[in-house]
Amino acid sequence: MEKNENNKFLGEEKISKLLLRFSIPCILSLLISSLYNIVDQIFIGNSNLGYLGNAATGIVYPITIIAVAFAWCFGDGAAAYLSLCQGRKDTKNAHVSIGNSILMTFIISILFLLLGFLFEDKLLYLFGASEKSITLARDYYEVILAAIPIYMLGNSMNAVIRADGSPKFSMAATAIGAIINIILDPVFIFGFHWGIKGAAYATVIGQIASLLVSIYYYTKTKTFKLSIDSFKINWPIFKNVIKLGISTFITQMSIVAISLVCNIMLAKYGEMSPYGSDIPIAVIGITMKVFSIVINIIIGIILGAQPILGYNYGAKKIERVKETFKKVALASFIIGILSTILFEINPSIIIRIFGSNEELYMEFATLTFRIFLMLVTFTCFIKMISIFFQSVGEPFKSAIVSLARDIFFFIPLVIILPQILGIKGVLYASPIADILGMIVTSFLVIYFFQHKLTNVSKETEDNFALKDSQDGLIITIARTHGSQGKEIGRILAKKLNIPYYDKELTALAAQESGLDKEFVSNINDHKDILHELYLTTSPAKYAIEAQEKAIKEIAKKGSCVIVGRAADYILKEQKNIYKIFIYAPMEYRMKNVMAMYQDTKEKAKKNIEKSDRNRANYYEMISGQTWGKKENYDFCINAKNGKEKTAELILKLIQKEQE
Repeated sequence: MEKNENNKFLGEEKISKLLLRFSIPCILSLLISSLYNIVDQIFIGNSNLGYLGNAATGIVYPITIIAVAFAWCFGDGAAAYLSLCQGRKDTKNAHVSIGNSILMTFIISILFLLLGFLFEDKLLYLFGASEKSITLARDYYEVILAAIPIYMLGNSMNAVIRADGSPKFSMAATAIGAIINIILDPVFIFGFHWGIKGAAYATVIGQIASLLVSIYYYTKTKTFKLSIDSFKINWPIFKNVIKLGISTFITQMSIVAISLVCNIMLAKYGEMSPYGSDIPIAVIGITMKVFSIVINIIIGIILGAQPILGYNYGAKKIERVKETFKKVALASFIIGILSTILFEINPSIIIRIFGSNEELYMEFATLTFRIFLMLVTFTCFIKMISIFFQSVGEPFKSAIVSLARDIFFFIPLVIILPQILGIKGVLYASPIADILGMIVTSFLVIYFFQHKLTNVSKETEDNFALKDSQDGLIITIARTHGSQGKEIGRILAKKLNIPYYDKELTALAAQESGLDKEFVSNINDHKDILHELYLTTSPAKYAIEAQEKAIKEIAKKGSCVIVGRAADYILKEQKNIYKIFIYAPMEYRMKNVMAMYQDTKEKAKKNIEKSDRNRANYYEMISGQTWGKKENYDFCINAKNGKEKTAELILKLIQKEQE
C-alpha cells in the first residue's frame, strides 16, 4: 500500500509554501465576513447621526450575535453531519440533517423575531441604550429584527455549502452581500436621507442577496438533494447535528456575554463620567470591530496551519510541528506589534474613518484604543495558541486558553475595576486580562513543548505486507472491553489457519496515511472523534480513511479474521462474511482487565465504561448505526465461559450456517 499523495504533500512540502496556500483563502474569507460588521458604522459615523448612530448599532450588534449563534450551531452541525455521511457513503441521512437544520433555523428565527419585538425596549436598554440613543436603536433594531429569518437562514445554509465542497461559492455568497451593503449604505443614508434605517435596509438587502445565492446553490448541490422528506423532523439525526454544532454556539454566546457585561458597565460608569453612556458604547463597538479585523487575520493564519500541524503531529514529524508553530507565532507577533504601534501612536487615523470629531468623543476614543488595545499582541498570541491546541488534539487546553482570557479574567475585571477606576476601569480590564491570559497560555505552551513533544518520538516505519490467504470466509469481531475479543479472534484464526489482523491493520493504515502507528491505533479511543471526523484536513480523518482502505485491501486477499475498527460495517457488501459481536458480564470483564493491567476494581470498571463509550461513539460516527445492537451482527456471543470455549462456539455456529 502506497502512502496517500495528499498526506505526503502535508508531510514533505515546504512549510512556508503550505501556509501561503492554506492561510490566504482563510484570511480573505474572514475579512469579507468582517465587512458586514464594520461598513454600517463607517457610513453612519460620517452622517449627521454621528456617534449616537454608532452607539445604536453597537447596542443591537450583540443581539444579532445571539441569532447567529443558533444559525451557526445548526449550520455547522449539519455541515459536520454531511461530511460524516460523505465518509460513510450515506445518502439516506445527509439530506435529512440539512433539511432539519434549515427547518429548525427557520422556527428559531420566527421565535426570535416574536420575542425580539415583544421585549424590544427591555433588550435594548439591557444592552446599553440610553434616552438619547433609544430612538435610533429602535429604528435600526426593528428593520434588522424583521429580517432576522433571512439573516439566520443565510448563515446556516452557507456552512453546508462549504461542507459540500464549494468553499469558494460560500465565500462568494458572503462577498456579494457585503458588496451590496457597501454600495447601498451611502445611497440610502446620504442619497435618500433615510438615516439609520437606511443603513439597516442596506444590510438587509445584502443579506437577502446572500440568501438567494445560497438558495440557488441548493438547486445544484454536489453530494445531497433536498426533498419534502428532508424537512420531516428526525430527532436522532438532529440531536447529532446539535452535538456537532454546540461548540460553535458556546463560542458565539461567550461573545454575547462579554458584550453584554461590557455595555452594562460602560453605560453605568459612563453616566458618572464627562463622556455620558453613549460615547463609550459607540467607541467600544468601533474598537471591537477594528480589533476583529486584526484577530481575523491571526485566525486565518492559524486555521490555514491546522492541516499542517494536525497531520505532522499525527505523523510524529515533530520538527515540522515546531517549525510551523514558530512561523505562525512570528506572523502573529508581527501583526500584533504593527497593530499596537498604530493604535498607540496615532489612533486618530482609524477613529476619523468612523466620523464624529467631537472633542469628548475623540478623547475617549483615543483613550480606548491606547488602553483597551494596549496588549493586542498578547490577545493575538492567545487566540493563535487556542487554535494550535485544537490542531494537535488538545481540546481541553484549547478551551482553557480560550476561556481564561475572556471569561475567567476579563468579565470579572470589567465588573470590579470600574468600582475603583471609574469608566477607565472598563478599559484597563482588557490589558490586565491579556497579561493574566498570557501567563496561563505561556504555562500551557511551555508544558506542552517540554513534556508532550519531547516524549514523542517517531517509530521506525514497519514496511508491513499483507498476508496471502485463500478464498473463503471473513470474520469480523467487535467486542466490549475486557471480553477477550482479541484473544478469541487470534484463536479462531489459528484454528482456521487464516491470517489475523489487529495491530497489523494499524501498521498498514500508518503506511497508507503516513501517520504514526500509535496515533492510528488510538483513533477509536479519541474522546473528541465526534468533532474531528468531519474536518477535511483532520489527521483523524486521514487515519480513518487509511484504516478503511487497509480493511478493504485485507478482504481482497481472502479469508481472515479482523478485530475492531468497524470492519463489519466497512465490509458490509462483502460476500461470505460473518460479523461477530462479543460481550460478557461486567464482573468477568473487570476480572480480565484487572489481571491484564493490574488495575484496582474501581479503576477497571471506569476503564471498561470509558473504552466502551469511545468504541460506541466511533462506530456510530463511522456507520451511523448503534454499536452492539444485535441486528447489526450475525452472532452476538457471551464470552463468560472463556476464550477457548467461545472460539469453539463461534466455529460451530459458522459451520452450522454453512451446511
